[in-house]
Amino acid sequence: MSKKEDKIERFVHRCLRIFHIHVSNHLEKLFVQIFKFAIVGVFATLIDFIFLFIFKEYCHFPTILANTLSFIISVLYNYWASIRWVFDVDKEKDAKRNFILFVITSAIGLVINDMIMYVVSDVLLVHYMLAKIAATAVVMVFNFVTRKKFLE
Repeated sequence: MSKKEDKIERFVHRCLRIFHIHVSNHLEKLFVQIFKFAIVGVFATLIDFIFLFIFKEYCHFPTILANTLSFIISVLYNYWASIRWVFDVDKEKDAKRNFILFVITSAIGLVINDMIMYVVSDVLLVHYMLAKIAATAVVMVFNFVTRKKFLE
């Protein structure tokens, strides 16, 4: 276990103690994993939003194209970080199979993301960055559930 992981586990353990929350070791490990997923998610979201802004404002791409490209870039980072740090990837499963499952679930997440972006920004005429916040919130839950199920 690296020092960073040890610090995160201690942080989560202290938070649970401060709030007088008593959970099993299994549930505490899940909270640690969710916290790590959140950290990776914050960085992936920043990557996604920054590239969306660049593609939309500087490259003048249509919203859905800009969103799709930024999403793909953030998914590549997210895959690397998730495999390396968040999930206890089942070593018995083939790495190629893991990547294919990750790509399939990410593609579904992209479709959900693009649909929300289209409806909120193009149909309801809400600013694309506000639409992106809504899309990100929905897809974040989908990503955690599917990645936990398929990667572990």
